[in-house]
Formats: sequence, C-alpha cells, structure tokens
Amino acid sequence: MAAGIILADMADSTSTPAAGHAGTPSQPPAAPTAPRRGPEPPDLAEKGGVKHGQPQRSDRRLFMQFLAFGDCADAQALGSAAARAGVAGVVYEDVNDPRGAALLTFSEDPGFFLDRVRPLLRQTAFASLAPKPGYTMLGRTYSLGYEPDLLDVLLDRPRRTVLNPQWPWAIWYPLRRSGKFSQLPADEQRVILAEHGTIGMSFGSADLAHDIRLACHGLDRDDNDFIVGLVGKDLYPLSAIVQAMRKTQQTSLYLERLGPFFVGRAVWQGEDER
Repeated sequence: MAAGIILADMADSTSTPAAGHAGTPSQPPAAPTAPRRGPEPPDLAEKGGVKHGQPQRSDRRLFMQFLAFGDCADAQALGSAAARAGVAGVVYEDVNDPRGAALLTFSEDPGFFLDRVRPLLRQTAFASLAPKPGYTMLGRTYSLGYEPDLLDVLLDRPRRTVLNPQWPWAIWYPLRRSGKFSQLPADEQRVILAEHGTIGMSFGSADLAHDIRLACHGLDRDDNDFIVGLVGKDLYPLSAIVQAMRKTQQTSLYLERLGPFFVGRAVWQGEDER
C-alpha cells in the first residue's frame, strides 16, 4: 500500500506541468488543507434521567472488589484489621465453608485496591489465609439512562445497601450474557430486561432482597459481563429471587455462564469514611 501511495504521488508530479514553465500559465499555490479529523472520541459519561430540567451526566463511578479466602479461623479478626487500616467494607463468613470468609471493599478510585487494600491483605490477619481466586470479582457501577438521581445510583445506594446492618445475608456471583443478546434489537432487549427488573423491584419493595449491579467487562480473569450482589435480612428470599429469575428470558435463553456463587453473612460492616 505504501508503494502505491508513492507511485501515485510521482504520477501526480509528472503529469502536471510545473508552474512558470514556458507556455504554461503560473498557478497560485494551493491553500493548505485542514488536517483530516479522526473519529470522535467515545462518550464515556454515565447518563441518567432529567433532573431539575437538565439531563444528568457523570464521570464518577464506584468500583467494588470481592475477595474470598479459606483457612480462616476468625472472620471477626479480619474486620478488626480492616477497621485499623481505615478500609471500609464488609467481611462475610462463608456458609458453605466452615473456614471460609470474604472481604468486600469499594472506592471511586480503582487505585485504592492496590494502595490500600493490597497492603491490608499482606498483614497478619489476612496473610495466613488461602486465597480463592475463583471467587474474585471486580466491577463498576453503571447507569441505565433513566435514573431519577444518577449520583445516588452510582455512588451512594450501593454503599448503603452493603453496609445496612439489617441486611447481613448476601449472595454474590458473576454472569456472562450470550452474544445473541447483544444482537437483539434495542426494543427487544428492553422488554427482556424489564421482565428481570419487575421481579427485582417486587422483592425490593417488600424488603425481601436488594441488589447491587456491577459491570465487569474486561476486569476479571473469566471475561464475565456483570456481577450481582443480593443482600437481605434473611437468606431464603435471596434464594427465592434467584429461582424466580431462572424463568426469565434473559436467564433461560441468553446467559452463557452464571456463578460461582458465594453465600455468606456479614460479621463486620465498616462505615464509609468519605
């Protein structure tokens, strides 16, 4: 291709008489052409509904990381270590592993997990634990485009949900949608997601289950699309909502992978020091 360009330039120069040659009228120099514009940069802002007469936009998001461990004899000690380090979050005991535990932390700055959480994990309370990388999850909050209070959905509601002492039970899991879902028309996608959302709202309005939704495209080793956290005051409703969701089109027809599932109860909830 480069050679073709050179030959074309040569052809242009030899086929056009030079200005000022005998018998050829002089030509004014060509005006400089504007540099060719590249593609427009992507719009990465989260968008919400109209508020105070203006559409909402924000570049702020909350990142949340979930880490699971084995060989934990005292999960309370993990919470104490996190509190001393000034790291807000939640420590869960694993209902399916008598020596299992998990740590959930969050921040708007993803560097927090390297600068603050990583040193914490090298301290005594965590250093002797056996990491369970298959349960590691990292995701970011996102908007759907019609939220009445965008910043609350992106930043405040997830914190309130996981730190609520009245909702200690939790189920955390990742999922990956089938590529077929992305190929559906937007209107059809909305209908499918609305079915899912209606079930979630019915459980939430009854204070049976509350969710945290995180996007994790490219952020985990298994190439999942989303992370879901279900929390509530009792465990059974969390299982019941998973069962109800199994019957929806999204789950039954358009999910490629679901899980693994971590099921636990909070033994420490550290307040957010914002």
